[in-house]
Amino acid sequence: MENQQEIERLKSTVADILSEAKQQGATAAEAGLNTGSGLSVTARLGDVETIEHHRDQGLAVTVYFDHRKGSASSNDLAPDSIKETVRAACSIAQYASEDQYAGLPEKALLATEFPDLNLYHPWQIEVNQAIELALECEDAARSFHPEISNSEGASVDTYQGINVMGNSLGFLHGSSATRHSLSCSVLGQRGESMQRDYWYSVARSAADLESATAIGTKAAERTIKRLQGRSLSTRQCPVIYAAEVAGSLLGSLISAISGGNLYRKSSFLLDALEQQIFPDFIHIHEQPYLLQALGSSAFDSEGVQTKSRDLISNGILSSYVLSSYSARKLGLQTTGNAGGVRNLSIDSGVDDFNALLKKMGTGLLVTEMMGQGVNIVTGDYSRGASGFWVENGEIQYPVEEITIAGNMKDMFKNIVAVGNDIDFRGNIRTGSILVEQMSIAGE
Repeated sequence: MENQQEIERLKSTVADILSEAKQQGATAAEAGLNTGSGLSVTARLGDVETIEHHRDQGLAVTVYFDHRKGSASSNDLAPDSIKETVRAACSIAQYASEDQYAGLPEKALLATEFPDLNLYHPWQIEVNQAIELALECEDAARSFHPEISNSEGASVDTYQGINVMGNSLGFLHGSSATRHSLSCSVLGQRGESMQRDYWYSVARSAADLESATAIGTKAAERTIKRLQGRSLSTRQCPVIYAAEVAGSLLGSLISAISGGNLYRKSSFLLDALEQQIFPDFIHIHEQPYLLQALGSSAFDSEGVQTKSRDLISNGILSSYVLSSYSARKLGLQTTGNAGGVRNLSIDSGVDDFNALLKKMGTGLLVTEMMGQGVNIVTGDYSRGASGFWVENGEIQYPVEEITIAGNMKDMFKNIVAVGNDIDFRGNIRTGSILVEQMSIAGE
């Protein structure tokens, strides 16, 4: 009840901001306001390292004087500050150049239905309980194996926030959400070889987090497995992207089909709509209405209603990812993706992780990526990596200091299978992905 009252109070503030913008001469306006609070506790080497209570708030307002746009933001919600923020946005707009594509979304596309997506689960955890949890997590990691030599700590984080947005077309909605996480990172040493690795769990509800002991144990197990890694000779071979890094492939896809890159003609998938860019068994889609999921929302950052929809169907690119502005630049309609995609999912096959290793036979399992070597204009791909060499479907030894390279068009077409070991810890939900062949640069 208290939470709903706060939402109503903030909605009233947003309505006042929009009214102020109109009074100052704006022909259209939109405003967003968020408040939140949380607790972060970190323990390292058996002691408490940090305890942070944080509270934040902020507003952002965008005004339009016909097709001239101005934006301003502030973290002061006092009435005088709000007026000054609106005044700043109006001043910027009056000096801005005309842009025929700038403006609010079409009113008919704004969200009118707001189902309860079950995103609000406050965690009433006391500081001493959070400390105990962090210590339990780190203790599990440090006691896992004698070769665990040091720790970067274990952290417990909890956050609850309210977000309200509205515009001068009549859209005004507020919602609350929570996000909780538990993580651990440790170092291992064997002779001259030293490695670090980590594990974490994140969820809307604390009840859905992995246990502190399980997280600490997995962080330590991953670290020990990486010790005494070798490089590889330069070669071509199949590659499995483990589920925790496979999302980066789909992230590159989204960049290539996003409106901003398309209207700038800086995408390797320019004019690829309705073309086959994946094998026909690949289905990639958005699911914005999943209960308790980390990317769920009934509307995008412009207030446009989100939809469950296909991006890739039978391997064919069936839709772009557009905001109102980029859609107008392309002569199309917004897809409700201002602010990005929501719960992007790729359908899994029947193979679990071990079955995927067997299917690959001999090749590289990638568990960590380094660098940002993806050229969205050409599709050229080259990133530092580490992981494990696999023979006859069995992991043989850890691998480090290598680079994997290819072209995204070929990589997408050469996907052999998607595992059912789905990583649910983010906005992109995927299992491990097996790519038929890539170039490995090593020794």
